Amino acid sequence: QVRLVESGGGLVLAGGSLRLSCAASGSIFSIRDMGWYRQAPGKQRELVATLTSGGNTNYADSVKGRFTISRDNAKKTVYLQMNSLKPEDTAVYYCHAQIRLTGDDYFTDYWGQGTQVTVSS
Repeated sequence: QVRLVESGGGLVLAGGSLRLSCAASGSIFSIRDMGWYRQAPGKQRELVATLTSGGNTNYADSVKGRFTISRDNAKKTVYLQMNSLKPEDTAVYYCHAQIRLTGDDYFTDYWGQGTQVTVSS
């Protein structure tokens, strides 16, 4: 089994910063894309940032210049540094990873349980 465990969420004032972490564990052979998505109350889940195993990044327009995604392949961990936070960034943030398990020849999508980020004005 694979687990994605997020940490680093919390309450912060507008203009502040938070760093989210997501660590993958289990019988993992390799990880392809990793990323972060978020879902605000009453809204659909949306992409925040993704990072391929080759180092290519993709950001939502709303977070460009404020958020930075990175990963540590040895630790099977993806990070999201969030600066200049705004109240509209308030949401549950979910980690996502495309993982190939030991013994498999295909990749499967996995999701974390989510971590709440609340930005007060």
